[in-house]
Amino acid sequence: MNDMDHKTLAINLFNQTWEYLDKQRTAEEDFQMVLIAHASCYHWSQCGTELEQARGEWLISRVHAVLKQGSVALWHAQRSLDLCLNNKIGDFDLAFGYEAVARAYACLGMTVEMNEALHNAKMAAEAIADVEDRQYTLSEIDSIVRI
Repeated sequence: MNDMDHKTLAINLFNQTWEYLDKQRTAEEDFQMVLIAHASCYHWSQCGTELEQARGEWLISRVHAVLKQGSVALWHAQRSLDLCLNNKIGDFDLAFGYEAVARAYACLGMTVEMNEALHNAKMAAEAIADVEDRQYTLSEIDSIVRI
């Protein structure tokens, strides 16, 4: 399989995961959503940069957080955040790395850790250059406390 095939699959699977996230799902669809998110990240690992890999890990974390699987969500969230920090990826992606960590801690009921990650997420979000991206990111961060 060449890089273009991997990229096409990664993008299509990423988008398909969002289709699952945006709808009411059956237990079987939850399982499919997990598989699809992991598959997307795998394909990015074959052809993408650290940026795409961080986004793939973030997506896996979101899926597991939605399914209330906090420890798995945290593992992937931390991987996403580490990819951002270690590769000087900032802006939108850094804020969402912290957001994913906070959301995973929320699932685990770890309030102190969640609040620290929320603070870091908000600080990173304030540095987002694009106003719409900043507002969207802050709204996602703010949704965590309602979990």
